[in-house]
Amino acid sequence: MSPENRSSWRAHSFSCWNWKCALLSATARSIVYLSAMWGAGPQSRSSVVLVEMAYVTLTAGLYAGLQQRALSLRSRRLGDLIVVLGVPGLSQALDWVAHRAAGAAAPPRATLAACVFAGVSALFHLYVMRSGAFLTGHGGNTLADDLRRIPRLVAGFAVAPLAWMAALAPRSASAIGVESAR
Repeated sequence: MSPENRSSWRAHSFSCWNWKCALLSATARSIVYLSAMWGAGPQSRSSVVLVEMAYVTLTAGLYAGLQQRALSLRSRRLGDLIVVLGVPGLSQALDWVAHRAAGAAAPPRATLAACVFAGVSALFHLYVMRSGAFLTGHGGNTLADDLRRIPRLVAGFAVAPLAWMAALAPRSASAIGVESAR
């Protein structure tokens, strides 16, 4: 492979990696692991946290990069489906395979909980990315700007289902009114 092709391949690979989500996910998950392992010895804590940081930094950045790429698809609905179902499905499937290969299969209840969490997390990614936050590359803001927006984004995400239901209510009422007029 020529040096120009190698450089182009590297640039293309990193264009599908979202460093902001990788950094935040690795930090958050490492804190969770560190807290959960507080009673373990310092050697075990640090090795698990280092492995978790490396694994999550790589995978979370790649998955968020794929989600960000899906937002630019011509079909908004297809992009949303990829963000909310495709990428989390791929993530959970590969996670399941990794656990099986390591001989540490998670119980079905834990797998279901992880899938639900991945789904809610994907909806949040869709919401914040469609709001212009936590994007990398062209069109992205600084990490500091994104972090300042977190309280509003979390509040907006929490209220979004209520706004969606409120928007459906007039349509439902008018559909009922049309049906009763017949």
